[in-house]
Amino acid sequence: MTDSVTLDRIRVFPVKSLDGVDVDAARIGPGGLDPDREFAVLDADGEYVNGKREREIHRVRAEFDLDARLVGLAAPGMDDATFHLDDDRAAMADWLGEFLGYEVSLVAERPGGYPDDTEAHGPTVISTGTLGEVASWYDGITVEGMRRRLRANLELAVPEPFAEDRLFTSRGERVGFRVGDARLEGVNPCQRCVVPSRDPDTGEEYPGFRERFVEKRRATMPEWSGGDWFDHDFRLMVNTAVPADAHGEELRVGDPVEVLEAVEAGE
Repeated sequence: MTDSVTLDRIRVFPVKSLDGVDVDAARIGPGGLDPDREFAVLDADGEYVNGKREREIHRVRAEFDLDARLVGLAAPGMDDATFHLDDDRAAMADWLGEFLGYEVSLVAERPGGYPDDTEAHGPTVISTGTLGEVASWYDGITVEGMRRRLRANLELAVPEPFAEDRLFTSRGERVGFRVGDARLEGVNPCQRCVVPSRDPDTGEEYPGFRERFVEKRRATMPEWSGGDWFDHDFRLMVNTAVPADAHGEELRVGDPVEVLEAVEAGE
């Protein structure tokens, strides 16, 4: 990765499994970026209502005003509604439950939020070059469409595909890298689920998405990718960890990005 790499985009997902929102800056907390995955939607059994388990959640549109702590929701057959994330949680859960057809709750009690990876729960990282390359594998999927399918937090301004694969190495080690004043640690390539194969607006599955991805990922794998993480090739994006000394640091669009040394996990 060259010395001129910068942070091109920050996207947070305040409610797990709903739409993200781009921000100019985000502060790092113990669970990752604030307010990424601050809230989660649960069913009556306490299970996540997310894209892995509930295809219909893709059809819910969410627009956030983070300063005002508001979210506007829209879905087919529902009246558009705006809710305060702190004061209207029960009403928002009722709206979502009416659309989904079963009772849900909106929770925000867990310190550090509800990250997808509970061990490497720092911000996820991808590059602009990777998004462009992977979008080119599929007819009808734009770069923004691929961005919405993959749901990364940090996007690096690197035209070279898979440059972010330099941010992990073998199991048992982590790659340090600095974004602005914050030091993060790259852990592993993210193991993908069914979500990227689905249209982010409708939930409709793209035929042969996974098979095409695996074929092309294997064929385009750079020499710096790998380590011993690729037990299969349906992996893309980097999961990170947040050292304690990074808590409270702020990431900003335009921050320089520098790859540091590899360290043993847990150091």
